[in-house]
Amino acid sequence: MADPISITRDGHRTFFKWHRGRRRAADPVFTGTRILEGMALGASTEVDLVVTGDRGFAVLHDKTLDRETTGTGPVAAARDADIRQLQLRGNDGAPIADRVMLLEDLCRLMASGNVHPEALLQLDYKEDLAALDARTLERFAESVTPVAGNVILSSGDAAAVDLLHRAVPGMRVGFDASVEAKVNAARASGDHARFVREALETSPASEMIYLYWEIILWFADDGFDLIGAFHEAGRRIDAWTIREVTAESVAAVERLLALKVDQITTDDPEGLAAALER
Repeated sequence: MADPISITRDGHRTFFKWHRGRRRAADPVFTGTRILEGMALGASTEVDLVVTGDRGFAVLHDKTLDRETTGTGPVAAARDADIRQLQLRGNDGAPIADRVMLLEDLCRLMASGNVHPEALLQLDYKEDLAALDARTLERFAESVTPVAGNVILSSGDAAAVDLLHRAVPGMRVGFDASVEAKVNAARASGDHARFVREALETSPASEMIYLYWEIILWFADDGFDLIGAFHEAGRRIDAWTIREVTAESVAAVERLLALKVDQITTDDPEGLAAALER
């Protein structure tokens, strides 16, 4: 089969995003090999960022080291040199050969590798505005600026996105609008467009809006085309996260494709692409 980059339905191209750097469900997360493979192919690839004790950024999802690495304790208390010595853990929890990367390590790999012009690395910032200071902003800019053309920053904290964006103006930005209270309020009031307005007002610079996939289908069930509304405002939509490829998840993805979603986040891009081909 073709590489799991995108699918075109009714003239609309939808990208598969390699969640946490996975091409297949069996892949461990955040390995440089898979991330670079995706970038070379032109895939959209996502990694998470948390702040370290040296005010850098570790490529990890959790704010503690215990589950994802061979280390223990808070990432915020760990020195960068020590983090780099830690091994990642596979899906079964066993250590693998790959070590934990810092953001600067990943950006150096990208700068020295063969990155496709269409490739897009999503940096999903897992902390909030309070975790940022002058040193973190400086280190973020030093790391990302050389590869900014292939990077998009996302977070649910619009103020943090704005501050980091100002440190790297050439980088694209996105916003995760999946706030349960706002979703429920819009649906309860019947003013579904209110949800769109609030997202655009909260993060006006964002070109990509990230939404938990069920939100899109809930609004569709209510008779409101959420993707279409954001498209009218010039924004693209990423639906996250299809974790397993099952008959139910494929049926949901087919609905998202019919609604012209722009990107689908999945832990199994290869399996999902194959299922949709069938």
